[in-house]
Amino acid sequence: MPLALLALAIGAFGIGTTEFVIMGLLPEVADEFGVSVPTAGHLVTGYALGVMLGAPLMTVLGTKTSRKRMLMLLMGLFIAGNLLSALAPVFGLMLLGRVIASLAHGAFFGIGSVVAAGLVSPHKKAGAIALMFTGLTVANVIGVPLGTLVGQSAGWRITFGLVAGLGVIGLAGIAWLVPDLPAPEGVRLRHELAAFKNVQVLLAMAMTVLGFGGVFAAITYIAPMMTQVAGFADGSVTWLLVLFGLGMVGGNLVGGRYADRALMPLLYVSLGALAVVLALFTLTAHHKIPAAVTIILIGGLGFATVPPLQKRVLDQAHGAPTLASAVNIGAFNLGNALSAWLGGLVIAAGLGYTAPNWVGAVLAASALVLAFVSAALDRRDKALSAVDAVRAPTERQAAVPH
Repeated sequence: MPLALLALAIGAFGIGTTEFVIMGLLPEVADEFGVSVPTAGHLVTGYALGVMLGAPLMTVLGTKTSRKRMLMLLMGLFIAGNLLSALAPVFGLMLLGRVIASLAHGAFFGIGSVVAAGLVSPHKKAGAIALMFTGLTVANVIGVPLGTLVGQSAGWRITFGLVAGLGVIGLAGIAWLVPDLPAPEGVRLRHELAAFKNVQVLLAMAMTVLGFGGVFAAITYIAPMMTQVAGFADGSVTWLLVLFGLGMVGGNLVGGRYADRALMPLLYVSLGALAVVLALFTLTAHHKIPAAVTIILIGGLGFATVPPLQKRVLDQAHGAPTLASAVNIGAFNLGNALSAWLGGLVIAAGLGYTAPNWVGAVLAASALVLAFVSAALDRRDKALSAVDAVRAPTERQAAVPH
């Protein structure tokens, strides 16, 4: 794999750290600005909304810019947003800093996926995408726990300053290692938008929303579930999330390895197993060791879907994949927001802290159904193409005057 992928992975590590580290620092931020914890939670919501809106917006703005230059501009935006968060004198400016940083998120992963796939031979594309996403998964194992520890001991502003420093390293790596790939000739915004007329592209994005939504239906409420149902101490939640992150790393690497060989079978297995494991989590959540094992499996199975789904979008939106790739990153965040909302509804309805696991199981099972539908459409299109191939010579022969 080319060294340029390392630069992309470093950028992904910084982005993953800043996205999730705020969750462990909300009390400290709320205390300093004199706001409630729910109000401080707007820093999480604002970031997620920024990702969904920024993915298509920044990609469209960069259609006439080389992909390397666009990646550098996005890292610059990421650095500026985190510096503003670190130095913000009032809560409103910190929220603005979070939104600015989030605007780089979706487009970076979307454009980065296209660049990563273009750096390797066709049969290694999913592996290259997975290697870039490894930065995001490792952030949950190393970056987020360390960032939380630093923030709680030395101050949350130091954490965001360090994250900005990660952005500087990522920017330097991209400038030095990523080749200067020009924007593809003849590709205009209308070509990028035309990809969304492809049913297979929309099905892949829907699988992204539902499949990853299944993961976050459970993980969003992992703290109350583990402390009040499984009986873990409050301080145990951090290392449980590290286990989840380790599962993500493993699943991402496995997904990248096998998506190049058997993309659709991998989706069948990962989504089907994810639905089963989430359903079982309603039982294993009552016991410490089974609960910890289940958390690892959820992370692994959930992230095993990321490389194949991202590659599926790139393959189906061939010729103009950049916007579709970026929007698919926004789809992950849409899935997170949707599942968190649905999980909150079932808890509020009095069904208990394990009820979101059933929500997640239904979402993952729905994604599996869409995978079967997508494969059926593939078979139909291939059959029609075969019939057309047979008909064409016959029709041309019949058209020749005798």
